[in-house]
Amino acid sequence: MVDPALALAVFAALTLVAVALLWPKLGLVPRLRRMSHLSERVLLEDALKHIYMRERMGGEPSLESLAGRLEVSVGRAAALLARLGESGMVRNGPTGPELTDSGRSSALRLVRTHRLWERYLADRTGVPAGEWHEEAERMEHALTEEEAERLAARLGHPAWDPHGDPIPTPGGELPAVRSLSLAGAEAGSTVEVVHLEDEPRELYEALRSDGFDLGMRLDVVEHSAEGVRVRTRGRERTLDNVVARNVTVRVLPAGTSATGPVRTLADLAPGESAVVTELSPACRGTQRRRLLDLGVVKGTRIGAAFRSAAGDPVAYRIRGAVVALRREQAEWIRIGEASEDDATEGAA
Repeated sequence: MVDPALALAVFAALTLVAVALLWPKLGLVPRLRRMSHLSERVLLEDALKHIYMRERMGGEPSLESLAGRLEVSVGRAAALLARLGESGMVRNGPTGPELTDSGRSSALRLVRTHRLWERYLADRTGVPAGEWHEEAERMEHALTEEEAERLAARLGHPAWDPHGDPIPTPGGELPAVRSLSLAGAEAGSTVEVVHLEDEPRELYEALRSDGFDLGMRLDVVEHSAEGVRVRTRGRERTLDNVVARNVTVRVLPAGTSATGPVRTLADLAPGESAVVTELSPACRGTQRRRLLDLGVVKGTRIGAAFRSAAGDPVAYRIRGAVVALRREQAEWIRIGEASEDDATEGAA
């Protein structure tokens, strides 16, 4: 004869297991189904972005390139393309998959969200630069279009991400891509870094650790079998051609030199004033946010008030307030000459 207490206990245990597995929204099975659906959606969106990026860079996307980028089998990649074709996002062109207008619009939305999130990580957090891309790869799928637009407004609607890539407008508009790499810059020219490719991560982190950043000026000394030799602020270095191709530059007018001095707030003596021209790209995260919150933006007039007894920090007058900045912080603030009116107001 079955013990009623044991039977009741077994029934209760089975009921609990069933609840844990099948309870709507919170049960294991519904959660696994949602995860599977999310993974499928992420793959479809990544497929759209891969096709867009290949088209944007002048390449031809293929079934094999898609499988390699998504790290799936060729069969799975073909199935993803079939689903995108059924939804009207992709058509099968003569040389491979091509985006339709709706597919390109969806891809640009992903690119916009990705680059906005990288801008947020660079300007508002302390996340290391090498992690921006991977974190943004995750968040581009998590943010809704409305959330992305709120983020853009919070950041002041930036036009460029921290690597120098243009951020698509809400309407999907993009400026022309700068295409001159450091490897292609002529010897004897002076160039300014406008973009650092963030993939592969190892090359990007190597460039950053060697002091390369947006806005950096370089004198191109020579090209050789070893690579490109450049000079900046009295220091010469040679970049392997593979690395140099990951650095996009613009040529500066003749007569410009990378060895010329760049004035910063740290150069001001007490009683002098200047106007902010820009913040150094090296100023990131919470430090950049603090300076922006203080009103340190292009055009702001700043006067050096007095030095501390040790010489560092220095007190500066910024928008009517006296703020102490360490030399390291002052060196992030690039300045130009102030007019007589600027000097009077800044030093007051």
